[in-house]
Amino acid sequence: MKKEVFIKIKDINIKIHDVINIIITILDARDPYTYTHSERVAELSVRIAEDMGLLPDHIEKIHIAAHLHDVGKIGVPDTVLNKPGKLNDVDMIQIQSHSRIGYNILRELAPFQEISDIVLHHHERYDGRGYPDGIKGEDIPIESRIIAVADSFDAITSDRPYRNGLSYEVGFDEINKHNGDQFCPLIVEHFNNILNDIPPLINKCNDSIIQHSAFVGHEELLHSRKIIMPNIVY
Repeated sequence: MKKEVFIKIKDINIKIHDVINIIITILDARDPYTYTHSERVAELSVRIAEDMGLLPDHIEKIHIAAHLHDVGKIGVPDTVLNKPGKLNDVDMIQIQSHSRIGYNILRELAPFQEISDIVLHHHERYDGRGYPDGIKGEDIPIESRIIAVADSFDAITSDRPYRNGLSYEVGFDEINKHNGDQFCPLIVEHFNNILNDIPPLINKCNDSIIQHSAFVGHEELLHSRKIIMPNIVY
């Protein structure tokens, strides 16, 4: 039987956000875009949650999950993660594994077990055509539904090495275009309530974080449809 070994470190108090920063820093070493993206998604998610009137403890959980929503990309091969140009279906399947990988990583730590479920489902779609489990509607955790809107908006409006980010207006239109199929109508309603808050919020984030080159290929994931390949056992 494996013997448990515990190390007691005297006079050190580790806060949960210190652990989050360590995790994100490790991922940043492989995919620098993820840190800047996750920072913006976290702030957008919090602002939506505040408009919904959620309690502070609930909002803090959303903030943590949004920071960690892409942590599973650490398990995606560099050849896919940093591939220039369009991703093929095989690449997409590997990228889509990041939500499950993130879940598996986070659930090993007791403080992150609730967070792991939110991370697992942040690419589910309201119409059930998302991944990894194809759940739909209110079966998707509300926290995941919030992050899905913030994540997609930032992916649309972020700069890429080969193009500038699209305008906020295009981002708003895209979210509303997919209201009720990809996105939860309740979350879109509150997202629309904060439109005037978004430009200064994102500018504040960009001023406070180091800018890196962007991850190529994320926009192919915007609609979160699961890629099915023939002759592959899932």
